[in-house]
Amino acid sequence: MTITEKELHVTTGATVWLTGLPSAGKTTIAYELAGRLREEGHLVEVLDGDEIREFISAGLGFSREDRHTNVQRIGFLAELLARNGVKVLVPVIAPYADSREAVRKRHQEGGAAYLEIHVATPVEVCSVRDVKGLYAKQAAGELTGLTGVDDPYEEPDSPDLRIESQDQTVQESAAAVHALLTERGLA
Repeated sequence: MTITEKELHVTTGATVWLTGLPSAGKTTIAYELAGRLREEGHLVEVLDGDEIREFISAGLGFSREDRHTNVQRIGFLAELLARNGVKVLVPVIAPYADSREAVRKRHQEGGAAYLEIHVATPVEVCSVRDVKGLYAKQAAGELTGLTGVDDPYEEPDSPDLRIESQDQTVQESAAAVHALLTERGLA
């Protein structure tokens, strides 16, 4: 029995890490891309940062150490899934470069593909979108430690792809990530 090229592609896992500020569009892009990949026959999981915090990282706060621990837990799970043929889409802020680099290294050591996508939406646009009301709470003094406002966000120096979601539709953003996956032989 021979494996066709299409079957090989369907079983090739990868982690697509979408990093950016709150309300940048990471999760929206991830779910749009997930739908397209599923239609093509890929196994896909979205590891949403909010869901991970609720179910896997409950009890962690937002200190630098806790954020690092959260990112490493997500990275472990993503690498495990990717190594087993799943396209893992990870829309997580992951504000610190060293945390993201540790996840990339874990994937390299495990032989799993890893792509870092910077959803580079400016904070001014994110604060208008304010999907969860975080920027409004921060402005009202009800919240501190908001990434990109009064807590640091270290932008990736050389992501595999940079998306400026304010300049394109969700479908165009997802298509750009899909094109990168295709170019790398992962879709």
